[in-house]
Amino acid sequence: MKIDSRLYNGVLYVNLSGELDEYNASLAKDKLDDMFQKSGFNQIVIDLSELDFMDSTGIGMLIGRYKKMKVINKKMYVCNPSKHVDRIFKMTGLYEIMPLIA
Repeated sequence: MKIDSRLYNGVLYVNLSGELDEYNASLAKDKLDDMFQKSGFNQIVIDLSELDFMDSTGIGMLIGRYKKMKVINKKMYVCNPSKHVDRIFKMTGLYEIMPLIA
């Protein structure tokens, strides 16, 4: 699992690549929490174009990050999901809390 980020115009762009599963979710959680503790952004866009696989542990990790950001009024969006990840987001209703943007 690889996680990259960049800050642009008050938006924190995060790119997840690889597999977000039970093995990698804890590492991803810690890394995202560190990124999210920094100031200078008011919303987050998570790019899922390079995420090859995600299981229920990955879903839980993303929901946990969403809840943390909601408490401090920072919106979280997703973009460019792979077919596999798009299917999971649709089936679980994740797009209702983390909207898909272009």
